[in-house]
Amino acid sequence: VAARYPSPPVRLTPPDAPRWVEGDAGELRRVLVNLVDNALRHAYSAVELAVSGPDGAYHLITVTDDGPGIPAADRERVFARFTRLDDARARDAGGAGLGLAIVRELVRRAGGTVELADATPGAAAPGLRATVRLPALAEPDAE
Repeated sequence: VAARYPSPPVRLTPPDAPRWVEGDAGELRRVLVNLVDNALRHAYSAVELAVSGPDGAYHLITVTDDGPGIPAADRERVFARFTRLDDARARDAGGAGLGLAIVRELVRRAGGTVELADATPGAAAPGLRATVRLPALAEPDAE
């Protein structure tokens, strides 16, 4: 997925080894594309896509931008279908407000969760970090 975006503004921080999760490859690709596209739409200059783990029983995927962020009070609401925040509507003409709703449903199907938080709490432009937690699988046996 990262290969379809220029670097910069998208930086990839790959894991130190392959991370295995159970899920539909096409659906997981759609999750990443939606999150990175959304981050690019709102970033001022940079987006980071990172994969890490395991964190307990989960692998983590984070997509972080340096844009204005989303107020804490709206972070759950943006996962509803057709939701676009007023400042997002003023900034761009793209999107129908379905991207994050699709992300949440596809992550749920894979047995994971997705949450939004400030990338740099307290900053004038806090950015946004989307964290996807997917159940970790053991590395398949090499046969």
